[in-house]
Amino acid sequence: MSELTMRDTTATLATARLKAQSRPGAPSWLRWAAWGPTLITFVIAALLWQIVAWTNPYVLPTLEAIGGSLVDDAGMYWSNFLVTLLEVVVGASAGILAGFLLAVIMAEFQIIERAVMPLVIIVMVTPIVAIAPALVVAFGFGMVPKFIVTGLVVFFPMLVNSLAGLRDVDQKAMDVFKTLHASRWEIFRELRFPGSMPYVFAGLRIALPLAVVGAAVAEFVAAGQQAGLGSLVTTSAAQANLPVTWASIALLCLLGVLLIIVLALVRKRVLWWSDGEVTARG
Repeated sequence: MSELTMRDTTATLATARLKAQSRPGAPSWLRWAAWGPTLITFVIAALLWQIVAWTNPYVLPTLEAIGGSLVDDAGMYWSNFLVTLLEVVVGASAGILAGFLLAVIMAEFQIIERAVMPLVIIVMVTPIVAIAPALVVAFGFGMVPKFIVTGLVVFFPMLVNSLAGLRDVDQKAMDVFKTLHASRWEIFRELRFPGSMPYVFAGLRIALPLAVVGAAVAEFVAAGQQAGLGSLVTTSAAQANLPVTWASIALLCLLGVLLIIVLALVRKRVLWWSDGEVTARG
């Protein structure tokens, strides 16, 4: 009798477990394990920030002062945010496109890689802060030098990752294409280009935050038009206006985070067939 009861109990527990597993659970982003640790980290960081700001008001402003500055001068921040966003969009787009196109040429013609890559490396190891003033002399005091600086910052990671992706081709698939006498364009369109996309998105994950850094650095060192969040940081820091300085820095961080979120959403749509992330290079 007891054995039968134990079997019934076991069967009941198993059925209940199966029903619980079959029920639709809460979305992953609503679970505490997904956002709880991050929330705790931010709360601790905010508390530490406030302690330092209260004890050293000339080192950090309070979070209330930063928020008040954002609210009181929202128009000023918005106009400078749009200027920096323009620099990021135009400069990063040019750098990303140039890096990918050069990677395509290098993947098809190795002699081009041997000829051009040393020059690319020399440009990349040259401090961008040293290049910016020369660009101002060459192109004037407008937006063009800032576009070029932003483009140079994102160019190299896009080139390296795109080139790695274009060369990481399934050799068996390549043999099939060659057996079918496929042209270079057909191999690129059907094999190299789709296969390189995980690497391209890995490069973009590095390039987009660097684009924000490049735009800010360009505004720091490229004289001329005093607009953009980077210029606002420089001007307010010179005036010891810490709330404006840190509010501008916070907006630069926000811009970078927004770009990463948009990239993640696009990647999820485009690379729905990909199993996982590719480690970025550069």
